[in-house]
Amino acid sequence: MRTNITLCAILLGGAALFAADTANRRAPGFALPDSKMEVHDLADYRGKLVILEFMQTTCPHCASFAGILNEVQQKYGDRVAILAVANSSHDNQNTVAQYISGHQVRYPILFDAGQMAYSYFRSQSFDNPHIYLIDANGIIRGDFGYGPMTTEIFEGKALFAEIDRLLAGGAAQGKK
Repeated sequence: MRTNITLCAILLGGAALFAADTANRRAPGFALPDSKMEVHDLADYRGKLVILEFMQTTCPHCASFAGILNEVQQKYGDRVAILAVANSSHDNQNTVAQYISGHQVRYPILFDAGQMAYSYFRSQSFDNPHIYLIDANGIIRGDFGYGPMTTEIFEGKALFAEIDRLLAGGAAQGKK
Protein backbone atom coordinates (compact mmCIF):
# COMPACT_ATOMS: atom_id res chain seq x y z
CA MET A 1 0.00 0.00 0.00
CA ARG A 2 2.78 2.41 0.94
CA THR A 3 4.52 1.60 -2.37
CA ASN A 4 1.34 2.48 -4.29
CA ILE A 5 1.03 5.81 -2.48
CA THR A 6 4.68 6.62 -3.18
CA LEU A 7 4.27 5.68 -6.84
CA CYS A 8 1.17 7.89 -7.15
CA ALA A 9 3.02 10.81 -5.54
CA ILE A 10 5.91 10.40 -7.98
CA LEU A 11 3.57 10.24 -10.97
CA LEU A 12 1.60 13.28 -9.84
CA GLY A 13 4.81 15.20 -9.24
CA GLY A 14 5.98 14.36 -12.75
CA ALA A 15 2.64 15.47 -14.17
CA ALA A 16 2.96 18.79 -12.33
CA LEU A 17 6.44 19.32 -13.75
CA PHE A 18 5.17 18.58 -17.26
CA ALA A 19 2.26 20.97 -16.76
CA ALA A 20 4.62 23.75 -15.78
CA ASP A 21 6.70 22.88 -18.82
CA THR A 22 3.89 23.30 -21.36
CA ALA A 23 1.65 25.94 -19.79
CA ASN A 24 1.97 29.40 -21.25
CA ARG A 25 4.93 28.70 -23.49
CA ARG A 26 5.19 29.33 -27.20
CA ALA A 27 4.02 26.40 -29.30
CA PRO A 28 6.97 25.00 -31.23
CA GLY A 29 6.73 25.42 -34.97
CA PHE A 30 6.37 22.49 -37.31
CA ALA A 31 5.15 21.76 -40.81
CA LEU A 32 3.54 18.39 -41.56
CA PRO A 33 1.74 16.94 -44.60
CA ASP A 34 -1.91 15.94 -44.57
CA SER A 35 -3.59 13.07 -46.41
CA LYS A 36 -3.68 15.17 -49.60
CA MET A 37 0.06 15.88 -49.24
CA GLU A 38 -0.60 19.56 -48.49
CA VAL A 39 1.83 20.85 -45.88
CA HIS A 40 0.38 22.63 -42.85
CA ASP A 41 2.73 24.97 -41.00
CA LEU A 42 1.58 25.83 -37.49
CA ALA A 43 2.81 29.42 -38.01
CA ASP A 44 0.26 29.86 -40.81
CA TYR A 45 -2.50 29.61 -38.21
CA ARG A 46 -1.35 32.58 -36.11
CA GLY A 47 -4.25 34.91 -35.46
CA LYS A 48 -6.60 31.98 -34.80
CA LEU A 49 -7.20 29.73 -31.85
CA VAL A 50 -5.76 26.32 -32.77
CA ILE A 51 -6.84 22.97 -31.39
CA LEU A 52 -3.94 20.60 -31.99
CA GLU A 53 -5.02 17.00 -31.47
CA PHE A 54 -2.68 14.02 -31.29
CA MET A 55 -4.66 10.91 -32.23
CA GLN A 56 -4.63 7.42 -33.66
CA THR A 57 -7.13 6.03 -36.13
CA THR A 58 -7.60 2.88 -34.02
CA CYS A 59 -8.35 4.81 -30.81
CA PRO A 60 -12.06 4.60 -29.86
CA HIS A 61 -11.85 7.78 -27.77
CA CYS A 62 -10.34 9.62 -30.75
CA ALA A 63 -13.23 8.42 -32.90
CA SER A 64 -15.77 9.78 -30.41
CA PHE A 65 -13.87 13.04 -30.10
CA ALA A 66 -13.88 13.50 -33.89
CA GLY A 67 -17.60 14.25 -33.64
CA ILE A 68 -16.96 16.89 -30.97
CA LEU A 69 -14.27 18.50 -33.14
CA ASN A 70 -16.72 18.58 -36.06
CA GLU A 71 -19.16 20.42 -33.76
CA VAL A 72 -16.41 22.87 -32.77
CA GLN A 73 -15.69 23.56 -36.41
CA GLN A 74 -19.37 24.07 -37.18
CA LYS A 75 -19.96 26.39 -34.20
CA TYR A 76 -16.83 28.56 -34.45
CA GLY A 77 -16.03 28.45 -38.16
CA ASP A 78 -12.85 30.26 -39.17
CA ARG A 79 -12.16 31.57 -35.65
CA VAL A 80 -10.86 28.15 -34.61
CA ALA A 81 -8.47 25.98 -36.61
CA ILE A 82 -8.33 22.26 -35.92
CA LEU A 83 -5.29 20.19 -36.79
CA ALA A 84 -5.13 16.50 -35.94
CA VAL A 85 -1.83 14.65 -35.98
CA ALA A 86 -1.84 10.89 -36.58
CA ASN A 87 0.94 9.79 -34.27
CA SER A 88 1.09 6.06 -34.77
CA SER A 89 3.37 4.16 -37.11
CA HIS A 90 0.41 2.04 -38.27
CA ASP A 91 -1.48 5.10 -39.54
CA ASN A 92 -1.06 5.63 -43.27
CA GLN A 93 -2.93 7.10 -46.25
CA ASN A 94 -5.47 4.26 -46.23
CA THR A 95 -6.21 4.18 -42.49
CA VAL A 96 -6.51 7.97 -42.35
CA ALA A 97 -8.76 8.08 -45.44
CA GLN A 98 -11.04 5.45 -43.85
CA TYR A 99 -11.08 7.39 -40.58
CA ILE A 100 -11.92 10.66 -42.36
CA SER A 101 -14.72 8.99 -44.31
CA GLY A 102 -16.07 6.95 -41.40
CA HIS A 103 -16.23 9.89 -39.00
CA GLN A 104 -17.02 12.67 -41.51
CA VAL A 105 -13.86 14.53 -40.44
CA ARG A 106 -13.76 18.02 -41.95
CA TYR A 107 -10.38 19.14 -40.61
CA PRO A 108 -6.90 18.09 -41.76
CA ILE A 109 -5.21 15.04 -40.32
CA LEU A 110 -1.45 15.41 -40.53
CA PHE A 111 1.15 12.65 -40.67
CA ASP A 112 3.96 12.56 -38.14
CA ALA A 113 5.61 9.19 -38.66
CA GLY A 114 8.93 10.66 -37.52
CA GLN A 115 7.37 11.75 -34.21
CA MET A 116 8.71 15.27 -34.77
CA ALA A 117 5.68 17.03 -33.32
CA TYR A 118 5.68 14.70 -30.32
CA SER A 119 9.23 15.69 -29.44
CA TYR A 120 8.44 19.37 -29.88
CA PHE A 121 5.76 19.13 -27.23
CA ARG A 122 8.21 17.45 -24.81
CA SER A 123 6.27 14.31 -24.20
CA GLN A 124 7.36 10.74 -24.70
CA SER A 125 3.92 9.28 -24.16
CA PHE A 126 0.49 10.57 -23.57
CA ASP A 127 -3.05 9.41 -23.71
CA ASN A 128 -4.91 9.61 -26.99
CA PRO A 129 -6.59 11.78 -27.82
CA HIS A 130 -4.42 14.57 -26.46
CA ILE A 131 -5.11 18.19 -27.31
CA TYR A 132 -3.31 21.47 -26.97
CA LEU A 133 -5.16 24.77 -27.15
CA ILE A 134 -2.91 27.36 -28.78
CA ASP A 135 -3.99 30.99 -28.70
CA ALA A 136 -3.89 33.48 -31.56
CA ASN A 137 -0.36 34.53 -30.54
CA GLY A 138 0.98 30.98 -30.68
CA ILE A 139 1.05 30.40 -26.90
CA ILE A 140 -0.08 27.06 -25.45
CA ARG A 141 -3.03 27.84 -23.18
CA GLY A 142 -4.42 24.37 -22.59
CA ASP A 143 -3.03 20.84 -22.46
CA PHE A 144 -5.51 17.98 -22.05
CA GLY A 145 -4.89 14.25 -22.28
CA TYR A 146 -7.79 11.83 -22.30
CA GLY A 147 -8.48 10.37 -18.86
CA PRO A 148 -10.85 10.33 -15.90
CA MET A 149 -10.06 13.95 -14.98
CA THR A 150 -10.77 15.29 -18.48
CA THR A 151 -13.95 13.55 -19.56
CA GLU A 152 -15.85 16.87 -19.65
CA ILE A 153 -13.30 18.28 -22.11
CA PHE A 154 -13.56 15.28 -24.42
CA GLU A 155 -17.35 15.13 -24.14
CA GLY A 156 -17.46 18.71 -25.40
CA LYS A 157 -19.10 20.89 -22.75
CA ALA A 158 -15.90 21.96 -20.98
CA LEU A 159 -14.06 22.24 -24.30
CA PHE A 160 -16.62 24.75 -25.58
CA ALA A 161 -16.19 26.73 -22.33
CA GLU A 162 -12.39 26.76 -22.78
CA ILE A 163 -12.75 27.90 -26.39
CA ASP A 164 -15.19 30.66 -25.42
CA ARG A 165 -12.81 31.83 -22.68
CA LEU A 166 -9.84 31.94 -25.06
CA LEU A 167 -11.76 33.68 -27.83
CA ALA A 168 -12.86 36.29 -25.28
CA GLY A 169 -9.20 36.93 -24.43
CA GLY A 170 -9.06 34.94 -21.21
CA ALA A 171 -6.77 32.13 -20.19
CA ALA A 172 -7.71 28.49 -20.46
CA GLN A 173 -7.72 26.31 -17.37
CA GLY A 174 -4.34 24.83 -18.35
CA LYS A 175 -3.08 21.31 -17.83
CA LYS A 176 -5.46 18.51 -17.03
